[in-house]
Amino acid sequence: MSKDKKLTITQVAKKVGVVPKTIIRWEKAGKIRRAKRDWRGWRVYTQKELEELKNFRNSLY
Repeated sequence: MSKDKKLTITQVAKKVGVVPKTIIRWEKAGKIRRAKRDWRGWRVYTQKELEELKNFRNSLY
């Protein structure tokens, strides 16, 4: 995967092992940083942000 490839919330959720709604809840609760948005208003994530989300999820268990 190239470094600058953007991932959708669905792709990220699958890789993290949660449903997209969980990521949205974490964001709204202030537990994680707000995602950047693309021109459509969709949340987009970088590979680095994916790793941060994985680390956050792992810290919960």
